[in-house]
Amino acid sequence: MDAEILAFDPLPGLVETLEPGLRRILAPNPSPMTFRGTNTYLLGTRQIAVIDPGPDLEPHLGAILSALDKGQVLTHIFVTHAHVDHSPLAARLSRETGAPILAFGGAEAGRSAVMRELAGKGLAGGGEGVDQHFTPDRTLAEGDTVCGDGWALEAIHTPGHFGNHLAFAWEDACFVGDHVMGWASSLVSPPDGDLTDFMASCHKLAARDWRVFHAGHGAPITAPRARLEWLMRHRKTREREILAALATGPARAFDLATLIYKETPPALIGAATRNVFAHLVDLTVKKEVRALSELHSDARFERL
Repeated sequence: MDAEILAFDPLPGLVETLEPGLRRILAPNPSPMTFRGTNTYLLGTRQIAVIDPGPDLEPHLGAILSALDKGQVLTHIFVTHAHVDHSPLAARLSRETGAPILAFGGAEAGRSAVMRELAGKGLAGGGEGVDQHFTPDRTLAEGDTVCGDGWALEAIHTPGHFGNHLAFAWEDACFVGDHVMGWASSLVSPPDGDLTDFMASCHKLAARDWRVFHAGHGAPITAPRARLEWLMRHRKTREREILAALATGPARAFDLATLIYKETPPALIGAATRNVFAHLVDLTVKKEVRALSELHSDARFERL
């Protein structure tokens, strides 16, 4: 991780102004999966929208409520997706303020057919953990726009990291949740994550001209198109590495992860294995590989 990325190190609970009408509060939940912690955004000057309230932590709830200045009222709570580092505080914040929770749907909404099949066979997600109890007050579909006093947010369905993942367009800025981050590539962990959907969502975002991405973790991304292009190249490189490894014979996702992710710390090999399995599912759909048994994370795969 380079020095520029590591330089992002705000104090948890500190309210920082990013630009007129937009503030950020870092949640106190740093980890190998969340970097410094979850970014919670406050949009607006009178009617305030919160984007990704984050984990259910008392200090973070207090920081959000304390950030409301005199004459400001919290009117909307937007959630990008139902991972435990993004959505759990939404319910308490809604009870405290009366603001409705808006999202694509519950934790299982937006899953592709193949991911529903894998979940039906008992495959559970990994990584950040799923907020299984998350339920929005209002569901948003692709293109829905919600307006407040002086701001408007457009919902963009961006499944891939998570089936119910939304990005929110604010003029030429976009709140991209965990779909795009500057400090790391996004985890895609079946059945919650789907690489086929992830790549399609990257192309969808790349079709528009953005000034900045505000991510769920890490600093603002000031070269959005370049970052999207890097993400897509990165995934294509992983795909080529997996296919090259399978050319020598069948292997499991874990075997491929330990071979390809040589510099990954042992604590993150599980996440790397999930990423490899996501590629194997995508390659199965494209009929470039096949499982030698039932499609499962422990199956051995061969190249076609």
